[in-house]
Amino acid sequence: MSGIGEAYLDGVPLLVISGGIRRDTGKSYQLHDIDQQRVLDGITKAAFLVNRHEDVIPTIYKGYDIATSGEPGPVFIELSGDIQLFSGEVEDLPVYQKAWKNPEIDQAGISAAIDLIKAAKKPGLYLGWGARDATSDAIELAELLGAPVSTTLQGLSVFPANHPLHAGMGFGPSAVPAARKAFEGCDCLIAVGVRFAELATGSYGMSIPENLIHIDINPAVFHKNYTARVAIEGDASDAIQALCAGLKKSGASMRESAKIQALIKTEKDAYIRSWCEKPNAERVSPGIFFTELRKRLADDAYVVVDDGNHTFLTAELFPVHKSKHLISPTDFNCMGYCVPAAIGVKLTHPDKQVVAIVGDGGFLMTGPEIITASRLGLGAIFCIFNDGELAQISQFQQIPLNRKTCTVLGEANFEGVAIATGAAYLKMENDAGVTGVLDQAMKISEDGRPVIIDVKIDYSRKSSFTQGVVKVNLGRFPFSQKLRFIGRAVKRHLMD
Repeated sequence: MSGIGEAYLDGVPLLVISGGIRRDTGKSYQLHDIDQQRVLDGITKAAFLVNRHEDVIPTIYKGYDIATSGEPGPVFIELSGDIQLFSGEVEDLPVYQKAWKNPEIDQAGISAAIDLIKAAKKPGLYLGWGARDATSDAIELAELLGAPVSTTLQGLSVFPANHPLHAGMGFGPSAVPAARKAFEGCDCLIAVGVRFAELATGSYGMSIPENLIHIDINPAVFHKNYTARVAIEGDASDAIQALCAGLKKSGASMRESAKIQALIKTEKDAYIRSWCEKPNAERVSPGIFFTELRKRLADDAYVVVDDGNHTFLTAELFPVHKSKHLISPTDFNCMGYCVPAAIGVKLTHPDKQVVAIVGDGGFLMTGPEIITASRLGLGAIFCIFNDGELAQISQFQQIPLNRKTCTVLGEANFEGVAIATGAAYLKMENDAGVTGVLDQAMKISEDGRPVIIDVKIDYSRKSSFTQGVVKVNLGRFPFSQKLRFIGRAVKRHLMD
Protein backbone atom coordinates (compact mmCIF):
# COMPACT_ATOMS: atom_id res chain seq x y z
CA MET A 1 0.00 0.00 0.00
CA SER A 2 2.77 2.47 0.90
CA GLY A 3 4.57 1.78 -2.37
CA ILE A 4 1.40 2.33 -4.36
CA GLY A 5 0.66 5.54 -2.46
CA GLU A 6 4.19 6.79 -3.15
CA ALA A 7 3.82 6.07 -6.87
CA TYR A 8 0.46 7.86 -6.92
CA LEU A 9 1.71 11.08 -5.36
CA ASP A 10 5.06 11.02 -7.17
CA GLY A 11 3.66 10.43 -10.67
CA VAL A 12 5.36 7.08 -11.20
CA PRO A 13 3.77 4.56 -13.61
CA LEU A 14 3.00 1.30 -11.84
CA LEU A 15 0.90 -1.64 -13.02
CA VAL A 16 -0.10 -3.72 -9.99
CA ILE A 17 -1.56 -7.14 -10.87
CA SER A 18 -2.90 -9.03 -7.88
CA GLY A 19 -4.87 -12.13 -7.08
CA GLY A 20 -8.26 -12.06 -5.40
CA ILE A 21 -10.95 -14.29 -3.98
CA ARG A 22 -12.86 -16.78 -6.12
CA ARG A 23 -16.01 -15.36 -7.68
CA ASP A 24 -17.49 -18.67 -8.86
CA THR A 25 -18.33 -20.33 -5.52
CA GLY A 26 -21.17 -18.15 -4.26
CA LYS A 27 -19.55 -18.22 -0.81
CA SER A 28 -19.07 -15.24 1.46
CA TYR A 29 -16.34 -14.49 4.03
CA GLN A 30 -13.56 -16.16 2.09
CA LEU A 31 -9.98 -15.84 3.27
CA HIS A 32 -8.67 -12.34 2.36
CA ASP A 33 -12.20 -11.31 1.38
CA ILE A 34 -11.97 -7.53 1.12
CA ASP A 35 -12.98 -5.08 -1.58
CA GLN A 36 -9.51 -4.30 -2.94
CA GLN A 37 -10.76 -1.76 -5.49
CA ARG A 38 -12.45 0.23 -2.74
CA VAL A 39 -9.37 0.08 -0.51
CA LEU A 40 -7.13 1.36 -3.31
CA ASP A 41 -9.52 3.90 -4.79
CA GLY A 42 -7.78 6.95 -3.34
CA ILE A 43 -4.21 5.98 -4.35
CA THR A 44 -4.61 4.68 -7.91
CA LYS A 45 -5.51 6.24 -11.24
CA ALA A 46 -7.84 3.28 -11.88
CA ALA A 47 -8.66 -0.15 -10.45
CA PHE A 48 -10.18 -3.15 -12.27
CA LEU A 49 -11.63 -6.50 -11.32
CA VAL A 50 -11.25 -9.22 -13.97
CA ASN A 51 -13.49 -12.27 -13.65
CA ARG A 52 -13.64 -13.41 -17.31
CA HIS A 53 -10.72 -14.89 -19.24
CA GLU A 54 -11.45 -12.84 -22.32
CA ASP A 55 -11.00 -9.63 -20.30
CA VAL A 56 -7.50 -10.38 -18.98
CA ILE A 57 -5.38 -9.10 -21.87
CA PRO A 58 -7.58 -6.11 -22.84
CA THR A 59 -7.65 -4.97 -19.20
CA ILE A 60 -3.87 -5.21 -18.88
CA TYR A 61 -3.49 -3.14 -22.07
CA LYS A 62 -5.96 -0.58 -20.76
CA GLY A 63 -4.26 -0.45 -17.37
CA TYR A 64 -0.86 0.07 -18.98
CA ASP A 65 -2.19 2.95 -21.08
CA ILE A 66 -3.72 4.66 -18.05
CA ALA A 67 -0.60 4.16 -15.92
CA THR A 68 1.76 5.63 -18.52
CA SER A 69 -0.39 8.38 -20.05
CA GLY A 70 -0.68 12.01 -18.98
CA GLU A 71 0.68 12.32 -15.47
CA PRO A 72 1.78 8.72 -14.79
CA GLY A 73 0.59 6.76 -11.79
CA PRO A 74 -0.40 3.35 -10.44
CA VAL A 75 -3.19 1.17 -11.82
CA PHE A 76 -4.48 -1.88 -9.96
CA ILE A 77 -5.82 -5.03 -11.62
CA GLU A 78 -7.34 -7.85 -9.56
CA LEU A 79 -7.58 -11.26 -11.22
CA SER A 80 -10.20 -13.32 -9.41
CA GLY A 81 -9.04 -16.62 -7.94
CA ASP A 82 -11.01 -18.81 -10.35
CA ILE A 83 -9.49 -17.02 -13.35
CA GLN A 84 -6.03 -17.94 -12.05
CA LEU A 85 -6.96 -21.50 -11.15
CA PHE A 86 -8.77 -22.61 -14.27
CA SER A 87 -8.11 -22.33 -18.01
CA GLY A 88 -10.66 -20.77 -20.34
CA GLU A 89 -11.21 -20.33 -24.05
CA VAL A 90 -10.94 -16.94 -25.73
CA GLU A 91 -11.67 -16.26 -29.37
CA ASP A 92 -8.56 -14.15 -30.05
CA LEU A 93 -5.80 -12.17 -28.35
CA PRO A 94 -5.86 -8.47 -29.20
CA VAL A 95 -2.71 -6.72 -30.37
CA TYR A 96 -1.58 -3.81 -28.23
CA GLN A 97 -1.96 -0.38 -29.80
CA LYS A 98 -1.01 2.72 -27.88
CA ALA A 99 -4.07 4.93 -27.45
CA TRP A 100 -2.58 7.99 -25.74
CA LYS A 101 -1.26 10.99 -27.64
CA ASN A 102 0.31 14.04 -26.06
CA PRO A 103 -2.01 17.06 -26.16
CA GLU A 104 -1.25 19.65 -28.80
CA ILE A 105 0.55 22.67 -27.46
CA ASP A 106 -1.60 25.81 -27.38
CA GLN A 107 0.23 28.27 -29.62
CA ALA A 108 -1.62 31.23 -28.11
CA GLY A 109 -0.25 30.21 -24.73
CA ILE A 110 3.25 29.92 -26.18
CA SER A 111 2.96 33.40 -27.70
CA ALA A 112 1.78 34.87 -24.39
CA ALA A 113 4.64 33.15 -22.57
CA ILE A 114 7.18 34.50 -25.08
CA ASP A 115 5.92 38.03 -24.51
CA LEU A 116 6.41 37.65 -20.75
CA ILE A 117 9.88 36.15 -21.16
CA LYS A 118 11.08 38.85 -23.56
CA ALA A 119 9.85 41.57 -21.22
CA ALA A 120 11.51 40.00 -18.20
CA LYS A 121 14.78 41.34 -16.84
CA LYS A 122 15.61 38.23 -14.83
CA PRO A 123 13.77 35.03 -15.82
CA GLY A 124 14.31 31.75 -13.98
CA LEU A 125 13.53 28.06 -14.62
CA TYR A 126 11.99 25.77 -12.02
CA LEU A 127 11.92 22.10 -13.07
CA GLY A 128 10.20 19.07 -11.59
CA TRP A 129 9.91 15.35 -12.22
CA GLY A 130 7.59 16.05 -15.14
CA ALA A 131 10.60 17.44 -17.03
CA ARG A 132 12.71 14.29 -16.60
CA ASP A 133 12.72 13.53 -20.34
CA ALA A 134 13.28 17.14 -21.37
CA THR A 135 16.79 17.72 -20.04
CA SER A 136 18.40 18.71 -23.34
CA ASP A 137 15.51 21.05 -24.13
CA ALA A 138 15.70 22.63 -20.67
CA ILE A 139 19.43 23.22 -21.11
CA GLU A 140 18.79 24.93 -24.44
CA LEU A 141 16.13 27.21 -22.92
CA ALA A 142 18.23 28.05 -19.86
CA GLU A 143 21.26 28.94 -21.99
CA LEU A 144 19.14 30.99 -24.39
CA LEU A 145 17.72 33.02 -21.50
CA GLY A 146 20.87 33.05 -19.38
CA ALA A 147 18.55 31.95 -16.58
CA PRO A 148 19.33 30.16 -13.31
CA VAL A 149 17.71 26.75 -12.86
CA SER A 150 16.36 25.20 -9.69
CA THR A 151 14.50 21.94 -9.25
CA THR A 152 12.11 20.17 -6.94
CA LEU A 153 13.43 17.37 -4.72
CA GLN A 154 12.00 14.64 -6.93
CA GLY A 155 13.18 16.51 -10.01
CA LEU A 156 16.68 17.03 -8.64
CA SER A 157 18.25 15.01 -11.47
CA VAL A 158 16.39 16.54 -14.42
CA PHE A 159 18.95 19.32 -14.88
CA PRO A 160 22.64 18.38 -14.51
CA ALA A 161 24.16 19.76 -11.33
CA ASN A 162 27.49 20.28 -13.10
CA HIS A 163 25.91 22.73 -15.54
CA PRO A 164 26.96 26.31 -14.63
CA LEU A 165 23.33 27.53 -14.52
CA HIS A 166 22.18 24.86 -12.07
CA ALA A 167 21.53 26.58 -8.72
CA GLY A 168 20.07 23.85 -6.50
CA MET A 169 16.79 22.56 -5.06
CA GLY A 170 14.12 25.25 -4.66
CA PHE A 171 14.93 28.93 -4.25
CA GLY A 172 13.06 30.07 -1.16
CA PRO A 173 14.16 30.30 2.49
CA SER A 174 14.80 26.53 2.62
CA ALA A 175 17.12 26.50 -0.42
CA VAL A 176 20.91 26.57 -0.43
CA PRO A 177 22.56 30.01 -0.74
CA ALA A 178 23.38 29.58 -4.46
CA ALA A 179 19.71 29.10 -5.32
CA ARG A 180 18.42 31.83 -3.01
CA LYS A 181 20.83 34.41 -4.38
CA ALA A 182 20.55 33.34 -8.02
CA PHE A 183 16.77 33.81 -7.95
CA GLU A 184 16.75 37.13 -6.12
CA GLY A 185 14.77 39.57 -8.27
CA CYS A 186 13.39 36.85 -10.55
CA ASP A 187 10.53 38.57 -12.39
CA CYS A 188 9.37 35.71 -14.62
CA LEU A 189 9.35 32.06 -13.56
CA ILE A 190 9.02 29.25 -16.09
CA ALA A 191 7.87 26.22 -14.09
CA VAL A 192 7.86 22.91 -15.95
CA GLY A 193 6.55 19.59 -14.64
CA VAL A 194 5.97 20.85 -11.10
CA ARG A 195 2.97 21.02 -8.79
CA PHE A 196 4.33 23.50 -6.23
CA ALA A 197 3.78 20.88 -3.53
CA GLU A 198 4.63 21.35 0.14
CA LEU A 199 7.99 19.60 0.12
CA ALA A 200 9.17 21.13 -3.15
CA THR A 201 8.37 24.67 -2.03
CA GLY A 202 9.80 24.35 1.48
CA SER A 203 6.34 24.39 3.09
CA TYR A 204 5.05 26.90 0.51
CA GLY A 205 7.75 29.36 1.52
CA MET A 206 8.92 30.32 -1.97
CA SER A 207 8.05 33.75 -3.29
CA ILE A 208 6.67 33.26 -6.80
CA PRO A 209 6.73 36.22 -9.22
CA GLU A 210 3.46 37.48 -10.65
CA ASN A 211 4.60 36.48 -14.13
CA LEU A 212 4.42 32.70 -13.67
CA ILE A 213 4.45 30.47 -16.75
CA HIS A 214 3.31 27.01 -15.66
CA ILE A 215 3.74 24.03 -18.01
CA ASP A 216 2.41 20.58 -17.11
CA ILE A 217 0.87 17.52 -18.74
CA ASN A 218 -1.85 17.55 -16.07
CA PRO A 219 -4.01 20.70 -16.21
CA ALA A 220 -5.45 19.92 -12.78
CA VAL A 221 -2.28 21.26 -11.15
CA PHE A 222 -2.65 24.77 -12.55
CA HIS A 223 -3.51 27.64 -10.16
CA LYS A 224 -3.63 25.31 -7.13
CA ASN A 225 -1.08 26.96 -4.85
CA TYR A 226 0.15 29.78 -7.06
CA THR A 227 -1.81 31.50 -9.81
CA ALA A 228 -0.19 31.29 -13.24
CA ARG A 229 -0.21 34.20 -15.64
CA VAL A 230 0.11 31.67 -18.48
CA ALA A 231 -0.76 27.97 -18.10
CA ILE A 232 0.23 25.57 -20.90
CA GLU A 233 -0.99 21.98 -20.93
CA GLY A 234 1.38 19.61 -22.63
CA ASP A 235 4.44 17.39 -22.58
CA ALA A 236 7.50 19.15 -21.16
CA SER A 237 9.68 18.56 -24.23
CA ASP A 238 6.97 19.67 -26.65
CA ALA A 239 6.31 22.87 -24.70
CA ILE A 240 9.96 23.83 -24.14
CA GLN A 241 10.80 23.17 -27.78
CA ALA A 242 7.89 25.40 -28.81
CA LEU A 243 9.15 28.15 -26.49
CA CYS A 244 12.72 27.94 -27.84
CA ALA A 245 11.52 27.96 -31.44
CA GLY A 246 9.20 30.90 -30.80
CA LEU A 247 11.85 32.91 -29.01
CA LYS A 248 14.35 32.41 -31.81
CA LYS A 249 11.75 33.23 -34.44
CA SER A 250 10.92 36.45 -32.63
CA GLY A 251 14.55 37.52 -32.82
CA ALA A 252 15.57 36.71 -29.24
CA SER A 253 19.31 36.16 -28.88
CA MET A 254 21.25 34.37 -26.17
CA ARG A 255 21.42 36.49 -23.03
CA GLU A 256 24.64 37.12 -21.13
CA SER A 257 24.96 34.78 -18.14
CA ALA A 258 28.59 35.08 -17.00
CA LYS A 259 27.65 37.00 -13.83
CA ILE A 260 24.94 34.59 -12.72
CA GLN A 261 27.20 31.62 -13.46
CA ALA A 262 30.00 33.14 -11.39
CA LEU A 263 27.59 33.82 -8.52
CA ILE A 264 26.30 30.23 -8.56
CA LYS A 265 29.80 28.76 -8.63
CA THR A 266 31.06 30.98 -5.83
CA GLU A 267 28.10 30.17 -3.58
CA LYS A 268 28.16 26.45 -4.34
CA ASP A 269 31.88 26.20 -3.63
CA ALA A 270 31.54 28.15 -0.39
CA TYR A 271 28.61 26.01 0.78
CA ILE A 272 30.29 22.66 0.21
CA ARG A 273 33.53 24.02 1.69
CA SER A 274 31.66 25.02 4.85
CA TRP A 275 30.63 21.38 5.30
CA CYS A 276 34.17 20.08 4.85
CA GLU A 277 36.52 22.56 6.51
CA LYS A 278 36.62 20.99 9.97
CA PRO A 279 37.56 17.27 9.75
CA ASN A 280 35.79 15.27 12.42
CA ALA A 281 37.67 12.64 14.42
CA GLU A 282 34.54 11.37 16.18
CA ARG A 283 31.97 11.12 13.39
CA VAL A 284 31.58 11.38 9.60
CA SER A 285 31.00 14.85 8.15
CA PRO A 286 28.23 14.81 5.51
CA GLY A 287 30.17 17.17 3.23
CA ILE A 288 33.27 14.98 3.17
CA PHE A 289 31.20 11.82 2.69
CA PHE A 290 29.30 13.15 -0.32
CA THR A 291 32.34 14.81 -1.87
CA GLU A 292 34.29 11.56 -1.78
CA LEU A 293 31.32 9.51 -2.95
CA ARG A 294 30.83 11.77 -5.99
CA LYS A 295 34.51 11.30 -6.93
CA ARG A 296 34.03 7.52 -7.08
CA LEU A 297 30.82 7.37 -9.08
CA ALA A 298 30.34 7.62 -12.83
CA ASP A 299 27.93 10.21 -14.19
CA ASP A 300 25.43 7.43 -14.94
CA ALA A 301 25.55 5.89 -11.46
CA TYR A 302 22.25 5.62 -9.61
CA VAL A 303 21.76 7.01 -6.11
CA VAL A 304 18.66 5.97 -4.18
CA VAL A 305 17.55 7.68 -0.98
CA ASP A 306 14.92 7.11 1.70
CA ASP A 307 12.90 9.64 3.67
CA GLY A 308 14.79 11.50 6.36
CA ASN A 309 17.53 13.97 7.17
CA HIS A 310 19.90 12.21 4.77
CA THR A 311 17.49 12.97 1.92
CA PHE A 312 17.99 16.72 2.14
CA LEU A 313 21.72 16.43 2.78
CA THR A 314 21.95 14.37 -0.40
CA ALA A 315 19.96 17.02 -2.26
CA GLU A 316 22.22 19.80 -1.02
CA LEU A 317 25.65 18.13 -1.05
CA PHE A 318 25.62 15.47 -3.78
CA PRO A 319 25.62 16.75 -7.39
CA VAL A 320 23.51 14.56 -9.70
CA HIS A 321 24.65 14.65 -13.31
CA LYS A 322 22.11 12.56 -15.22
CA SER A 323 18.32 12.67 -15.39
CA LYS A 324 16.41 9.93 -13.54
CA HIS A 325 19.56 8.82 -11.72
CA LEU A 326 18.45 10.03 -8.29
CA ILE A 327 15.54 7.96 -7.02
CA SER A 328 13.63 9.37 -4.06
CA PRO A 329 10.31 9.00 -2.25
CA THR A 330 8.86 12.47 -2.25
CA ASP A 331 5.27 13.55 -1.72
CA PHE A 332 4.23 10.46 0.28
CA ASN A 333 7.63 10.38 2.03
CA CYS A 334 7.51 6.63 2.49
CA MET A 335 10.13 5.40 4.97
CA GLY A 336 11.63 2.02 4.14
CA TYR A 337 11.57 2.86 0.42
CA CYS A 338 15.31 2.94 -0.21
CA VAL A 339 16.50 -0.66 0.25
CA PRO A 340 13.95 -2.42 -2.00
CA ALA A 341 14.13 0.45 -4.50
CA ALA A 342 17.92 0.17 -4.73
CA ILE A 343 17.65 -3.58 -5.24
CA GLY A 344 15.14 -2.98 -8.04
CA VAL A 345 17.42 -0.40 -9.68
CA LYS A 346 20.42 -2.74 -9.57
CA LEU A 347 18.32 -5.63 -10.89
CA THR A 348 17.25 -3.60 -13.92
CA HIS A 349 20.65 -1.89 -14.38
CA PRO A 350 23.19 -4.55 -13.37
CA ASP A 351 26.03 -2.83 -15.24
CA LYS A 352 25.60 0.50 -13.39
CA GLN A 353 26.83 1.57 -9.97
CA VAL A 354 23.98 1.72 -7.46
CA VAL A 355 24.39 3.38 -4.08
CA ALA A 356 21.65 3.60 -1.47
CA ILE A 357 21.67 6.34 1.17
CA VAL A 358 19.31 5.45 4.01
CA GLY A 359 18.79 6.49 7.61
CA ASP A 360 18.94 3.93 10.38
CA GLY A 361 15.17 4.29 10.93
CA GLY A 362 14.31 3.60 7.30
CA PHE A 363 16.82 0.74 7.15
CA LEU A 364 15.23 -0.97 10.16
CA MET A 365 11.97 -1.17 8.20
CA THR A 366 13.19 -3.04 5.10
CA GLY A 367 16.89 -3.84 5.60
CA PRO A 368 16.44 -7.65 5.57
CA GLU A 369 15.40 -7.36 1.90
CA ILE A 370 19.14 -7.25 1.16
CA ILE A 371 19.03 -11.05 1.26
CA THR A 372 17.42 -10.77 -2.20
CA ALA A 373 20.42 -8.79 -3.45
CA SER A 374 22.75 -11.48 -2.08
CA ARG A 375 20.76 -14.29 -3.64
CA LEU A 376 20.74 -12.59 -7.05
CA GLY A 377 24.36 -11.40 -6.93
CA LEU A 378 23.47 -7.70 -7.00
CA GLY A 379 26.40 -5.57 -5.90
CA ALA A 380 24.56 -2.54 -4.58
CA ILE A 381 26.07 -0.46 -1.76
CA PHE A 382 23.85 0.47 1.19
CA CYS A 383 25.10 3.43 3.26
CA ILE A 384 23.29 3.62 6.60
CA PHE A 385 23.45 7.08 8.14
CA ASN A 386 23.47 5.85 11.72
CA ASP A 387 22.76 8.29 14.53
CA GLY A 388 20.28 6.31 16.64
CA GLU A 389 17.36 8.65 15.87
CA LEU A 390 14.74 9.53 13.32
CA ALA A 391 16.89 12.58 12.69
CA GLN A 392 14.69 14.76 10.50
CA ILE A 393 11.72 14.62 12.87
CA SER A 394 14.01 14.73 15.87
CA GLN A 395 15.52 18.00 14.65
CA PHE A 396 12.10 19.47 13.97
CA GLN A 397 11.20 18.60 17.58
CA GLN A 398 14.46 19.73 19.14
CA ILE A 399 14.59 23.22 17.62
CA PRO A 400 11.31 24.60 19.04
CA LEU A 401 10.63 22.14 21.87
CA ASN A 402 14.03 20.99 23.15
CA ARG A 403 12.42 17.55 23.31
CA LYS A 404 12.66 14.35 21.31
CA THR A 405 9.41 12.40 21.43
CA CYS A 406 9.30 8.83 20.05
CA THR A 407 12.20 9.56 17.68
CA VAL A 408 15.13 7.99 19.57
CA LEU A 409 15.85 4.50 18.24
CA GLY A 410 18.72 3.25 20.35
CA GLU A 411 21.67 1.24 19.10
CA ALA A 412 21.21 -1.38 16.38
CA ASN A 413 23.79 -3.98 15.38
CA PHE A 414 23.83 -3.62 11.60
CA GLU A 415 26.71 -6.06 11.31
CA GLY A 416 24.19 -8.67 12.42
CA VAL A 417 21.94 -7.72 9.51
CA ALA A 418 24.88 -8.08 7.13
CA ILE A 419 25.68 -11.54 8.48
CA ALA A 420 22.03 -12.58 8.25
CA THR A 421 21.60 -11.37 4.67
CA GLY A 422 25.00 -12.38 3.24
CA ALA A 423 26.17 -8.81 2.69
CA ALA A 424 29.64 -7.49 3.36
CA TYR A 425 29.85 -5.14 6.34
CA LEU A 426 32.08 -2.08 6.66
CA LYS A 427 32.13 0.52 9.41
CA MET A 428 32.87 4.19 8.72
CA GLU A 429 33.81 5.78 12.05
CA ASN A 430 35.05 9.25 11.13
CA ASP A 431 36.30 11.49 8.33
CA ALA A 432 39.68 9.76 8.19
CA GLY A 433 37.99 6.50 7.24
CA VAL A 434 35.75 7.80 4.46
CA THR A 435 38.03 7.25 1.46
CA GLY A 436 39.30 3.83 2.50
CA VAL A 437 35.86 2.45 3.31
CA LEU A 438 34.33 3.76 0.08
CA ASP A 439 37.17 2.28 -1.99
CA GLN A 440 36.77 -1.07 -0.29
CA ALA A 441 33.00 -1.04 -0.79
CA MET A 442 33.35 -0.24 -4.50
CA LYS A 443 35.76 -3.14 -4.97
CA ILE A 444 33.53 -5.64 -3.16
CA SER A 445 30.41 -4.55 -5.01
CA GLU A 446 32.10 -5.08 -8.38
CA ASP A 447 32.13 -8.82 -7.61
CA GLY A 448 28.33 -8.88 -7.26
CA ARG A 449 28.13 -8.82 -3.47
CA PRO A 450 25.98 -6.23 -1.67
CA VAL A 451 27.76 -4.06 0.88
CA ILE A 452 26.42 -2.45 4.03
CA ILE A 453 28.38 0.62 5.18
CA ASP A 454 27.57 1.63 8.74
CA VAL A 455 28.19 5.39 8.66
CA LYS A 456 28.57 7.10 12.03
CA ILE A 457 27.10 10.30 10.65
CA ASP A 458 27.41 13.75 12.19
CA TYR A 459 23.98 15.38 12.15
CA SER A 460 24.95 18.27 14.42
CA ARG A 461 24.56 20.80 11.60
CA LYS A 462 21.12 21.19 10.13
CA SER A 463 20.51 21.32 6.39
CA SER A 464 19.38 24.55 4.76
CA PHE A 465 16.06 22.83 4.10
CA THR A 466 15.46 22.01 7.75
CA GLN A 467 16.39 25.48 8.97
CA GLY A 468 14.28 27.17 6.31
CA VAL A 469 11.16 25.07 6.85
CA VAL A 470 11.21 25.71 10.60
CA LYS A 471 11.44 29.47 10.02
CA VAL A 472 8.72 29.45 7.35
CA ASN A 473 6.24 27.52 9.47
CA LEU A 474 6.91 29.57 12.58
CA GLY A 475 6.60 32.76 10.54
CA ARG A 476 3.05 32.00 9.44
CA PHE A 477 1.75 31.19 12.94
CA PRO A 478 -0.71 33.70 14.45
CA PHE A 479 1.18 36.27 16.54
CA SER A 480 -0.06 34.93 19.88
CA GLN A 481 0.90 31.35 18.98
CA LYS A 482 4.26 32.52 17.68
CA LEU A 483 4.98 34.17 21.02
CA ARG A 484 3.91 31.00 22.84
CA PHE A 485 6.20 28.79 20.74
CA ILE A 486 9.19 31.15 20.93
CA GLY A 487 8.73 31.68 24.66
CA ARG A 488 8.54 27.97 25.33
CA ALA A 489 11.60 27.29 23.15
CA VAL A 490 13.67 29.96 24.90
CA LYS A 491 12.62 28.75 28.34
CA ARG A 492 13.36 25.12 27.60
CA HIS A 493 16.71 25.77 25.91
CA LEU A 494 17.82 28.00 28.81
CA MET A 495 16.34 26.12 31.74
CA ASP A 496 16.56 22.45 30.79
